Amino acid sequence: MFHAMKKFKKFIKHVILNSFIARISIGFLLKLHSFSYKWSGLMAAQLNNGRHPKHEILRYKEWFLSNIQSNWVVLDIGSNDGAMPALLANKASLVYGIEISPESIAKAKQNYPLKNIQYFCADATEFDYQICQPIHCITLSNVLEHIDNRVSFLKALVQNVNWATLRHKKFLIRVPMINREWIVIYKKQLGMEYRLDPTHFIEYTYEIFESELKKASIEILSSKICYGEIYAICHVSST
Repeated sequence: MFHAMKKFKKFIKHVILNSFIARISIGFLLKLHSFSYKWSGLMAAQLNNGRHPKHEILRYKEWFLSNIQSNWVVLDIGSNDGAMPALLANKASLVYGIEISPESIAKAKQNYPLKNIQYFCADATEFDYQICQPIHCITLSNVLEHIDNRVSFLKALVQNVNWATLRHKKFLIRVPMINREWIVIYKKQLGMEYRLDPTHFIEYTYEIFESELKKASIEILSSKICYGEIYAICHVSST
């Protein structure tokens, strides 16, 4: 019986794994992969009281918090529903949260009405940063990939933000990597949708990330790669 089943499995494998079947099936299977990834996250959040389990697994907010100091004024760009500014406000003296979505800003003000947070509903690429108090650190958590002209945006931050001191020109940046797994590259090669979010203008390799920052006169002081994302502590270059 065992040998018969083994032969049958071998036969089925031989029938399915051929170039013709692969050619007509690969597109469907890759789309199924993307569909499964998206809906696994949605279903997992439902089982976790509406909160995506990636927050507990990645602990990216804690990384940002560990790299700021208690007397700092922090500028959080792309603050979404206010969870990041609220966490940073536990340590920083003042946090500015900038978010383009009115709905998200409304949620932030309702859920996190902390005295040391000031929210702005604005486009970060056009915002007048001179109205803020002197800034010690800018946080960008999965934000850069949503911006088309990233180098120009970063240059504007470097030049237009009212920095606290020459020494305090710090950026904490988190971005997704395109080479997080081989199947992402393969989807792109086939001309299929490969991005984690269709609003992404880019998903990075480390080399491209470093190059863009360098063009904006921003230097990476230290970095790590975790779960297919780059976490970088950066500083405005002195040169």
